[in-house]
Amino acid sequence: MARKGYSTLQAGDAAADDKMASKKLPPFPVRQMFVLALCRICEPIAFMSIFPYIYYMIEDFHITEDETKISVYAGMVTSAFTLAEFSTGVMWGRLSDRIGRKPVLLTGLAGTALSVLVFGFAPNLTVALIARALGGFLNGNIGVLQTTVAELVTVKEHQPRAYTIMPLVWCLGSIIGPMIGGALARPCISYPNLFARGTIWDKYPYLLPNLFSAATVFCGVVIGLLFLEETHSEKKNRRDRGVELGKLFTSWMRPRNRQLASEEEEKEALLDDDELPGYRTTENSPRLNTTSGAEPRESLDLNFSSFDGVKTVPEPKPKVFTKPVILNIISYGILAFHTMTFDQLFPVFLSTKPPADKDFHLPFKFVDGFGMETKEIGVILSVQGIYSIFSNLFLFPLVTRRLGPLRLFRLLAVSYFLLYFTTPYVVLLPENLRIVGIYILVVWKCTFSTMAYPSNAILLTNAVPNLTTLGTINGVAASTASLCRAVGPTISGLLYALGLRSGYSGLAWWTSGLITVVGAFLSLQITEGGGRFDEPTNDIETAVDATERDGLLKTDDENARP
Repeated sequence: MARKGYSTLQAGDAAADDKMASKKLPPFPVRQMFVLALCRICEPIAFMSIFPYIYYMIEDFHITEDETKISVYAGMVTSAFTLAEFSTGVMWGRLSDRIGRKPVLLTGLAGTALSVLVFGFAPNLTVALIARALGGFLNGNIGVLQTTVAELVTVKEHQPRAYTIMPLVWCLGSIIGPMIGGALARPCISYPNLFARGTIWDKYPYLLPNLFSAATVFCGVVIGLLFLEETHSEKKNRRDRGVELGKLFTSWMRPRNRQLASEEEEKEALLDDDELPGYRTTENSPRLNTTSGAEPRESLDLNFSSFDGVKTVPEPKPKVFTKPVILNIISYGILAFHTMTFDQLFPVFLSTKPPADKDFHLPFKFVDGFGMETKEIGVILSVQGIYSIFSNLFLFPLVTRRLGPLRLFRLLAVSYFLLYFTTPYVVLLPENLRIVGIYILVVWKCTFSTMAYPSNAILLTNAVPNLTTLGTINGVAASTASLCRAVGPTISGLLYALGLRSGYSGLAWWTSGLITVVGAFLSLQITEGGGRFDEPTNDIETAVDATERDGLLKTDDENARP
């Protein structure tokens, strides 16, 4: 009898949990995430489009006759953006806490458009570096985007889905960007029948892909201006003329009957949302309803709660940079260091021409290259993006449900060094197997990065004590990652050039492998929890919901007793 009562109690608890979850779980913010994705996609297109042709762009600048030094200058061009982004990342994060997320995001997009236009007209390395640095100074969108996603997603159940969207968008951009960069760079060479010598396309052979990138970014600015809504808790209720114009534009596009239905839904939503917490109905709350029918006395002072006659004083404001936050930020920086190193070094690795004299002393001393053209490299990088979409959509949600973000991140961090140790040896494969080895590396790298970044983002967001400091913390994280992305390509470029001269072409790759060992050690120190989702809230609506849940569980408990 006791066992039967216990089983009934368990069933009652499960039913109450399901009822409360289905009733209180907010809908996933599909529309705003879609708008945010459209704004985001133009940045990876602009950023990734340079990789297929950067080797040849540096070569056309005639800076050096030594081909082994080209990787150094290519690393400088890549690092200029991220180093400048590092210097302003915290500023943009703090500014987004003050003026809102939307203005900062749109400013970053406009800065990217200006940067790629200058880069396309760059006649020498100095102008190219200035153009890239300009984009970094004006763009603080990495941290602000993470903050916006965190403010749109208010429950943990939505996090695995939400935190794969921005990496997925990056993957889409990384497909389009390299394809555009590889196909449109040096059009007078690639398409001599369409682009004649002596024209502007001959004088500026890398202008065409950058014009495409600028046009894409401009479209992102327009979409953001018209349809992106503010998410900052203190700024989202202010008037937004851009969104008003966007709603007016969409009202012209939709049929009249759908427009009326939509207006009715909006009115109902406004009536529901604008109702003050003190006047919300409590008729379904077993604990708040009394037999006398008297309404419960509620205080609108959010610093105190007075349910059941008990007043509690809130705890002091929690520390912002707690140990979990700091560990996650450092881990994010290390992850950015070695993944950016791979992204910058891999196209250079594929572009490197085979030496006339091949002096191999295995297992470590060897130098060789693939000597691929921009079109081939663009196709490989696009395949990388296509597979990344698959990994984001299917692999990451499946694995993170089984392992959780913490265990998954630790597993990846511990095994990352194998990727960097193996990469340089692909060049030693027979000619007919080289392309197979390259695509194995692409799949391996994409699988790891598409799982590591969302896992780290979830861990960092969950560790943040409260939303009021989320912009600043994500700004610090973005600055840290930008610094590492700036240092990584520069160091790897120097080491790659040194390795080619000394006969150890794997030197840069193996150094990145050692960096991942440090990241693996730090990942074992990270703990999950202790962030804003675990803190008690003092607002009345949440307290009412908690009380309703307690009442439901208590009722089911009494009904389940034998």
